Amino acid sequence: MGCGMERAGRGDARRALGRLLEAVLASRGRANAVFDILAALQSEDQEETQDAVRACSRLFGALLEREELFVGRLPPEDAVMAGSQGPTRKYKVWMRHRYQSCCNRLLELLAHSSFQVKELALSTLMKFVQLEGMHPLEKPKWEGNYLFPHQLFKSVVGGLLSQDEDHSLLLSQFREYLEHDDIRYHTMQAAADTVARVTDGHPEVPLPFWNNAFTLLVAVSLPVQDGDLSSFYVKHAQLSDKWKVTHLKEHRKAFQRMWLGFLKHKLPLSLCKKVLVVMHDSILPNLAQPSLMIDFLTRAYDIGGAVSLLALNGLFILIHKHNLEYPNFYQKLYGLLDPSIFHVKYRARFFHLADLFLSSSHLPAYLVAAFAKRLSRLALTAPPEALLMVLPFICNLLRRHPACRVLVHRPRGPELDSDPYDPDEEDPAKSQALESSLWELQALQRHYHPEVSKAASVINQLLCLPEVSIAPLLELTAFEMFERDLRKKGPEAVPLEFVPARGLLGRQDHLCAQHFMLS
Repeated sequence: MGCGMERAGRGDARRALGRLLEAVLASRGRANAVFDILAALQSEDQEETQDAVRACSRLFGALLEREELFVGRLPPEDAVMAGSQGPTRKYKVWMRHRYQSCCNRLLELLAHSSFQVKELALSTLMKFVQLEGMHPLEKPKWEGNYLFPHQLFKSVVGGLLSQDEDHSLLLSQFREYLEHDDIRYHTMQAAADTVARVTDGHPEVPLPFWNNAFTLLVAVSLPVQDGDLSSFYVKHAQLSDKWKVTHLKEHRKAFQRMWLGFLKHKLPLSLCKKVLVVMHDSILPNLAQPSLMIDFLTRAYDIGGAVSLLALNGLFILIHKHNLEYPNFYQKLYGLLDPSIFHVKYRARFFHLADLFLSSSHLPAYLVAAFAKRLSRLALTAPPEALLMVLPFICNLLRRHPACRVLVHRPRGPELDSDPYDPDEEDPAKSQALESSLWELQALQRHYHPEVSKAASVINQLLCLPEVSIAPLLELTAFEMFERDLRKKGPEAVPLEFVPARGLLGRQDHLCAQHFMLS
């Protein structure tokens, strides 16, 4: 019975809000009833709050469409009400202030504990953005001037980029608005301004803000060409070429400003990795000047470990497509080769890029020899699934660079009492790899896994054969190797002994069979 009475009470409250709404829209003389509607927005009850948000959406949506709100710079309410202006002007100014109060409360509801309230507040605010764009509350500076509710929209983006809580779920709802070209353009501008404002006022920016900002930024994707800019959230009778929002070049500039403003700060390491994962395919292709990203990528490359591996992708694009020079690049790439390289999450990506970087025939022999030797030394302790990839990788290096084949065949070379290679030397030019040999590959020919042993035996053959593609081996895992071994079919009959046994205790002439028997 208690639940039934509660539902009946909520139904009465909803109908009361409906009557208040109809009264305000029907007569300006009942305008004071808007205070009761706004008061319901402060309710502690989730259902009542949602009903009040819907009522405000209908009320101020209708007032915007009927153009009953004051247009222009909003004057102080007290000065207007005490002045000698006409009743219509006083009404519009007064109602505009009520609309402002409603928007402020809706922005506060973006931090409500209930996601349903947050979602409803966001959709209502975006409805107001659309209606304000179609019925501007500011006067155009000249005929054909592009008008957009920048202040309201910037407040919405600022509410989404909360410093206190994770808004990833709410931001996923906001993504549907980013399909519209004007919303995407103004989101990039508002996000850049919000990041600048928050970081300037706080020496230590909270982690939730960084995560929210990244979630929003990474959701922005630009169209390929100017002709694709045709979907606008705020409807216009005709688009003008004078508007920046209609040009892809301006979108790229806003995209670049947004990302550069975000990446110039010291980000948490976990977030830095996420940025680098999407850098090469989601960020660099959309920048107006991709070369400006070199500072962030070099800082990330100098961090070391997995972060350096991820930075390689972006650096590869800048070096190969934009002709940027990076001093000591190969020395730092050489320094990334350590035992952990076979166990990191991004192993496949690293070896794919390393294969591309070492593919040039103009690289000096000492450099290629240093990479081949370092990988051979690391291979001694690598797992089998990594060896099946790195051994063809080494052989491909020898095929590309004939000058390095002395590492496996030096007919007139001196006998070596010890390996001259220095594994602790950071500079590949000083490692003396070219004076050494790849004895590690010969040792791996006795590996316990037959496929590894077979792969290491390739150096015993002629290396003039074409390269072997390592692409199918980059993602190979221990589980896949195990499954592959299980599927292998052996011979049907496996011989166990030449002379068949005739009893449980051995052959008939055996000593055990003469003196013992099973009963």
